[in-house]
Amino acid sequence: MAHILVIEDDVQFRQMLVQMLQQDRHQVAIAGDGIEAMHLLQQIRPDLIVTDILMPNMDGVETIMELSQQGNDTPIIAISGGRRSISSEFNLESAALLGVKATLAKPFSRADLRKAIEEALA
Repeated sequence: MAHILVIEDDVQFRQMLVQMLQQDRHQVAIAGDGIEAMHLLQQIRPDLIVTDILMPNMDGVETIMELSQQGNDTPIIAISGGRRSISSEFNLESAALLGVKATLAKPFSRADLRKAIEEALA
């Protein structure tokens, strides 16, 4: 199974996501925002990154751009639930333009997550 870095600021959603991944026997590392993820990536080399788009401090788009500028080619799955003023579709389209391997709108099913992981790691 894969070593996956989950970048998600919502603690409850992050816990649920980590549980789903661990049930599928993935090894999981977690970060609460892009800044924390960038520090963690100095120590680990995951096979896949799953990042929320809307987060405080350093959001998912900024994180994806920083990883690209650093030459990090780890596959990325972008996830987003949107906000009142910005739809999840807009957030995910922005991420797709930056080259992520897959996108998922929250809420998503375990089957959707599995399919996205398969696509991203293919």
